[in-house]
Amino acid sequence: MIQGLYLITPQGSDEQILKLVRAGLRGGARVVQYRDKERSREAQINLARQLVQLCGEAGATFLVNDSPELAVASCADGVHLGQGDGSVHDARRQLGPDKLIGISTRSVDQALKAEMAGADYIGVGSIYPTGTKDDAELVGLETLRKIRRAVKIPIVAIGGISSTTGAEVIDAGADALAVVSAVANDRQPALAVRELTLLFNRRKPAGETRVMTIAGSDSGGGAGIQADLKTITLLGSYGTSAITVLTAQNTLGVHGLSPASAGFVARQIDRVLDDIGSDTLKTGMLYSDEIILTVAGVIESRNLLCVVDPVMIAKGGAALLKPDAVEALRRELLPRTYLLTPNIPEAESLTGLTIRTLEEMEAAARSLQAMGARNVLLKGGHSSGDATDVLLVGSIIQHLTAPRIETSSTHGTGCAYAAAIATLLAQGQPLSVAASLAKRFISEAIRHAIPFGGGHGPINHAAGAKILRDEGRITRDA
Repeated sequence: MIQGLYLITPQGSDEQILKLVRAGLRGGARVVQYRDKERSREAQINLARQLVQLCGEAGATFLVNDSPELAVASCADGVHLGQGDGSVHDARRQLGPDKLIGISTRSVDQALKAEMAGADYIGVGSIYPTGTKDDAELVGLETLRKIRRAVKIPIVAIGGISSTTGAEVIDAGADALAVVSAVANDRQPALAVRELTLLFNRRKPAGETRVMTIAGSDSGGGAGIQADLKTITLLGSYGTSAITVLTAQNTLGVHGLSPASAGFVARQIDRVLDDIGSDTLKTGMLYSDEIILTVAGVIESRNLLCVVDPVMIAKGGAALLKPDAVEALRRELLPRTYLLTPNIPEAESLTGLTIRTLEEMEAAARSLQAMGARNVLLKGGHSSGDATDVLLVGSIIQHLTAPRIETSSTHGTGCAYAAAIATLLAQGQPLSVAASLAKRFISEAIRHAIPFGGGHGPINHAAGAKILRDEGRITRDA
């Protein structure tokens, strides 16, 4: 069955291609297509056989482009044909009945002919403009939708697809997303594949998606592990946790800390991930450099997409990150962070910048990205005027704005905001959409907060989730 992330090899040396494919398979690519117009036939066979072995070890499907002869010689799982590369019938005669044969199409008529000829799947594209194929003809989403209605065999969408556009391509009917430059040109190709692969979770029931939170425990229930698990559950995913620190706290402040050892944090994480697994991670209060190093190692070894809320100071002023842990956060965790979600004081501490204006927020977000974070959401709750957050996705800046609500019930806002984003990402939302929905969730959770306690009270997680359900922004099985 052809489905999921379909990685097409770019031009490059054998070493470069093998390295990219290893990264793609580590990120979750389910199909690899070897495309090569430059090497001799002997060199093609040699490289294809190495790719066959890599894909076999990962349980992925390996296809070659254009040439049934190369597919036979390399023991590939099948071949992908262009419109001018011979017939499905001839390829079937050469490969036999058990191999996969796909063919590129650009219209409903071509797709129907391919299905009737016995193709196992079809490629449809180019969906968007692409620079990787000179003769690519733009097809677009509407033609993809028409082809999806016309044929029953799997569809691989091809051309110009990225993590920003992939969701709408899946919604239009694609069973697989074929990519080249979106992975090959990324400085973190394994993470790029993981990000694209998560988009397919939008076809799962929300309750089948999993989010793990690694954070401190708040005995008052407003922040930390408790707030995260409430958020994850109310938004419809399954939440797991690893507790870094026990706290004695209420709305009036933190009155005591009892940290777990880094070894015990690692044991919690590993036992959960080895058994249940997780689609995304969210971190909160990590407290010490030893715990930060542990978490960074888990993200690296398991290639997980992680939303990092760099919890440093409690609402009441208590330090929640040891001084020697700040450098570990900068050095070890930021380069492994998918999305960093600091507030303004945290961003100032991490960058050394003074942040007073929206332009300074944007500059700080870019500075944090330069320090290693893949994407940044700099929260504007500590600024004046409307509550405007700066979202930096790749090189694109987006402003998320909501009216400021005058209330003292804001305890755990950052925890829930980051947990909501991690949950929505796990459910297959692209980052910009996940952040926008999470902003709506957190604004309504603050607006409908019940003033528990005599200090900084908690937000109303249930009210925030209800708004998203009522608006149809999250599914009813949440």
